[in-house]
Amino acid sequence: MPDVTTPDPRAPYLDPSRSPRERAADLVGRLTRDEKIAMLHQRGPAVERLGLRAFTTGAEVLHGVSWLGTATVFPQPVGLAATWDPDLLRRVGDAVGVELRAKHAADPSVSLNVWAPVVNPLRHPAWGRNEEGYSEDPYLTAELATAYAHGLRGDHPTYWRTVPTLKHAFGYNNETDRAVTSSQLRPRVLREYELPAFTGPLRARAAGAVMAAYNLVDGRPNHLAGELLDLLREATPDELFVVSDAAAPGFVVDLQRFYDDHVEAHAAMLRAGIDSFTDNDADAGPTTRRVNEALERGLVDEAVIDRAVARQLEMRIRTGELDPELDPFVVPADAIDLPEHRALAREAAARGVVVLENAGALPVAPGAVVAVVGPFAERVLHDWYSGTPPYTVGLATALRERLGDAHVRVADGADRIVLRSSSTGRAVRAAGAGHVLVADGDARDAAAQHDATLWESGLWTLQVAATGLLWTGARWVAHADATRVGGWVAQETFRRHVHDDGTWSLQHAGSGRWLRVQHDEQGTLVADGETLAHAERFDVETVRAGASAVREACDGADVVVVALGNDPHLGGRETQDRPALTLPTGMLATWRVAADASPAARHVLLVVSSYPYVLSEDLDADAVVWTSHGGQELGHGLTDVLVGDCEPTGRLAQAWPARVEDVGDLLDYDVIAAHHTTWYATAAPRYALGHGLTYGEVAYRAVTPTTRTWAAAGTSGGDDEVALTVTIRNDGTRTAHELVQVYAHAPGHRLPYGHRLVAHARVALEPGATRDVELRVPLARLATWDVTRDRFVVEPGTYVLGVGASAADLPLRASLTVTGEPVPPRALVGRAVRAADADELHDVELTARTRERGTAVQVARRRARGSVVMSTCDLAGARAVRAVVARTGPGTARVEVEVRVAGGAIPDGVARATGGTAGGTADEATEEPWRTVARLEVPAGGGRWDWRTVEALLDPGPDGTPLGDVRLVLVGAARLATVELTP
Repeated sequence: MPDVTTPDPRAPYLDPSRSPRERAADLVGRLTRDEKIAMLHQRGPAVERLGLRAFTTGAEVLHGVSWLGTATVFPQPVGLAATWDPDLLRRVGDAVGVELRAKHAADPSVSLNVWAPVVNPLRHPAWGRNEEGYSEDPYLTAELATAYAHGLRGDHPTYWRTVPTLKHAFGYNNETDRAVTSSQLRPRVLREYELPAFTGPLRARAAGAVMAAYNLVDGRPNHLAGELLDLLREATPDELFVVSDAAAPGFVVDLQRFYDDHVEAHAAMLRAGIDSFTDNDADAGPTTRRVNEALERGLVDEAVIDRAVARQLEMRIRTGELDPELDPFVVPADAIDLPEHRALAREAAARGVVVLENAGALPVAPGAVVAVVGPFAERVLHDWYSGTPPYTVGLATALRERLGDAHVRVADGADRIVLRSSSTGRAVRAAGAGHVLVADGDARDAAAQHDATLWESGLWTLQVAATGLLWTGARWVAHADATRVGGWVAQETFRRHVHDDGTWSLQHAGSGRWLRVQHDEQGTLVADGETLAHAERFDVETVRAGASAVREACDGADVVVVALGNDPHLGGRETQDRPALTLPTGMLATWRVAADASPAARHVLLVVSSYPYVLSEDLDADAVVWTSHGGQELGHGLTDVLVGDCEPTGRLAQAWPARVEDVGDLLDYDVIAAHHTTWYATAAPRYALGHGLTYGEVAYRAVTPTTRTWAAAGTSGGDDEVALTVTIRNDGTRTAHELVQVYAHAPGHRLPYGHRLVAHARVALEPGATRDVELRVPLARLATWDVTRDRFVVEPGTYVLGVGASAADLPLRASLTVTGEPVPPRALVGRAVRAADADELHDVELTARTRERGTAVQVARRRARGSVVMSTCDLAGARAVRAVVARTGPGTARVEVEVRVAGGAIPDGVARATGGTAGGTADEATEEPWRTVARLEVPAGGGRWDWRTVEALLDPGPDGTPLGDVRLVLVGAARLATVELTP
């Protein structure tokens, strides 16, 4: 008998000369049904007889290797994006890939399927996970994500260092109710704004996997969105591996209630193209049982399972799992925290610093005395997806290294306090090696003194002054042993209640329980008080007021840097959208104290944050600087820019709004109608996309296009480009690093067109130098999605190319005239048209036509009626209307068909139905009335999936070729899939 545990060396799947796809297909044929089903779970067992090791999907590498011990921590992605430098991001991705391979060398269970980058465009600044993305612009997002993913992947033609996974498909920009909200992505928004961020890295073969998002899109869970996943699969020549998000498979039944049965739901997910179930942690039992039952009930074919397993195996083969001797990316386990990675972390931290305003305060003059105050004077904080850095360098430390101790003063603004228990009469201290908090201390003891810092939304942290360790209530018994705020639910924050007599009670924010002092010998603090009545009261003695320390540090300083911002675990993060867009009041108070204490100083507002803020108009700063949480080298990177050792190169990849009112509804995904992002905004931002200052003085002199006319209207633009030569000059005394940007606008376009970034280039200019910068504008970037023919087109007309330093600073203009055939009238007669493909949607929402395919429209929640408008339709010869309809529930349900043509006349071939106008409304722009030409009643009975075809005859009229707009008004419980005018 042969040894079945030893693979046959002649087996085709072991032949490295064969393609990964061929090898994967051969392997699938050798697996048993049970082995294949087991591989569908995130924790797949080994198949020793075939040489396959145990496999786990997913390792987190968002901006460094996370959750696997010590690793280099780079700036957050939103900070890396501020470099606008694909080469830098590729080098960062390369370093992270090396360190992930080192972790894999130490522990082969570490997956080489890495879950990064996040490519969701930053549509709205209130999204809690803003820090994880790159830019509000989908093409810039794609460019930078492609670069980072290329670094993770490596450049070998056959083998991949890791397989990057793009997160999260699709329409995912809110944490509020994230598993049950439906993102409305009408076709233009989907094609023009959402998809490019995903398809860019896939077309470049920089990523080999995608993670489906928790939410629904157009009424269907993303884990069932086969039509959307197919669009991504069409973008890559490789087999695309699609993983679920954690616990999402169960949500389809338990939260979204899209299916009533987990077996049906799992079968539907497999049919839609989900290849791996991230569910129930290490317990594969529920997943394998559900898939087995789906097979037995005939809900899914084994061929569908084979397809999913083949995609996983192809990915694993690409990482060299079966060819260890040929794998070019093997590194030793100690390839962590390499000197070149430290240097790169510092470079990345400096390159992402953005100087937003500067009235001569920066760079800091030689010999200046600098006061650094505020919560980020020395703190370096981590977010949920950060790794464990080998070290951190804060701003004050780095400035002291550079300027000397005598030139740097520091105060973080925290109050140093003693909390005396009303029960014991003694001070709270951290006791023993376990750092347990007990109320038996002496107020003079350093262990009984605590620094209290107020963050977002009334959340406080308390840390022992002598150790710097934070209080935590994570284990019921309160300790002071945490090095940072962290955890899926942050355990290191407290809410304060001040009683009428001035005593405090403290509520542990993570559990909602109040701190109580036990009746034991030490007076141990425990977080178990159910109500305020059960809470301990503490008398508070202020040892040192934070405001006084700030005043002392600022008094007599030449430059005052007030370092404010957010803790990435508070006030916005995964599972929590931002509660406010403004700086917390406690931090603004620190600014006012610092400004008042040093009227003669230059004041620099430094914002260290995961997202933009709406800055108060009364923040009268001499300079404003932003950086994301910049990783382990934050302090050095900031110092390099503030003192002028590095020229500021950072530019915003996301605009900062001027007013809270300007940002719109977080849950409104129709960026066109909602005027979201730079593309469609009508309100001017405080700081625009691409904004950032240099220490030089760059002047834009001229722009010369290679062509001013392009005769290719009606096509998608293809690979054609327009070249621009932009002449700039540095009139300053320092070398300037300028980011030359080009934005396209089409003021006469028939559709809302927006303001699009279409090209950019970075150039370094010596003082007094003039440079011609060559930029190439892909004409495909001018295209819009033609909903009438389901394709991209560049329409005829004039396109204005603005050139300058940001979306709001475009001193140069070049016009491009596109000639050719315009988009023809929409064909409605004899052709069923999806209601979702309308030109305008009002008070309706997109919804799933069936559980697996198609999109329909229905009246939006809390609305009695809604409508869709199809513009410029060819109505010639129409004699009847036919629609496919269903119901959302009982009650009134009908569709009213209205027509509007020039001059208010009903067009030839379309007669008026009895009943006159619908509501007597008129279009405000043209003052032409809408005329009701048919009413279609939705049959009673049936559910949301019970689609019926209904028809209404129209009185015949004379033949002709009229053009008009058609409005379909949905009333009550009506759902509408398609409409057709019939001859």
